[in-house]
Amino acid sequence: FRFKDSLAEDLQSADLVISHAGAGSCLETLEKGKPLIVVINDKLMDNHQLELAKQLHRDGYVLYCNCSTLVETLQSMDLSALKPFPPGQPEKFASFLDKVFAL
Repeated sequence: FRFKDSLAEDLQSADLVISHAGAGSCLETLEKGKPLIVVINDKLMDNHQLELAKQLHRDGYVLYCNCSTLVETLQSMDLSALKPFPPGQPEKFASFLDKVFAL
């Protein structure tokens, strides 16, 4: 997609998502429980996308590749090996803030 206001409907109906390694895109997809292949842009100077993709892969949540290895990744992927992403726990963050700011 070039630009859409929301990908929620597309994510809901997807069987597999192939995305760049932006944190928002990754987290939104994983929170929906969809299998994710992250395609990194290895031409970025401060390749934070690669760092995020590697960590999510080490944790067992995504597969990752670059543009030149996408076809190979699709041919060899085992989506059953991916772990479900744990749900967020915003109440823990709120509790932490309460303690830090003595609220």
